[in-house]
Amino acid sequence: MEALWTSAVAVVGTLLGGVVTHVLQGRAARQSELFTRGESLRQERIAAYSSFAAAVEDFRRVQADRWYRKQEDPDGEPYVVASAEAHRLRAAARQALYRVKLLAGDHGLVDAGEHALQCTRDVSNALDPEQRGQLDDAAKAAIEQFVELAAQRILPDATRTTGTPS
Repeated sequence: MEALWTSAVAVVGTLLGGVVTHVLQGRAARQSELFTRGESLRQERIAAYSSFAAAVEDFRRVQADRWYRKQEDPDGEPYVVASAEAHRLRAAARQALYRVKLLAGDHGLVDAGEHALQCTRDVSNALDPEQRGQLDDAAKAAIEQFVELAAQRILPDATRTTGTPS
């Protein structure tokens, strides 16, 4: 009879061990999947946010060039070329902003992106060199604000509060 109990305890122990292992492995697999998804989304956000910042910075640069070409000769070929390039880069920046909107899930960040785009768009409408400089500075500041907000959304909490990687 003792051998029977020993065998029963061994079988129950083996089954219990298998069940516990299955539960723990399932939990570990779900945690791993969640981590992988989160990291993938984080990497996509980094790519989208940096692409938008680069696109709007390129647009800002060409808006200044467009303004200068307009001052030289509003009917000249250099102005027409600069204007066409500005329209192309504005479209590229809008496309990058759409990607930010799809990935951000954060109205504050999207609003900051739209503000940066609008400030950049205004640069070529300046009436004089002083106003162009002010509008260009405002566009730079808006782009910086977007980048700072984006960094807060994608960096780990420890990095944000201490300024050092965790």
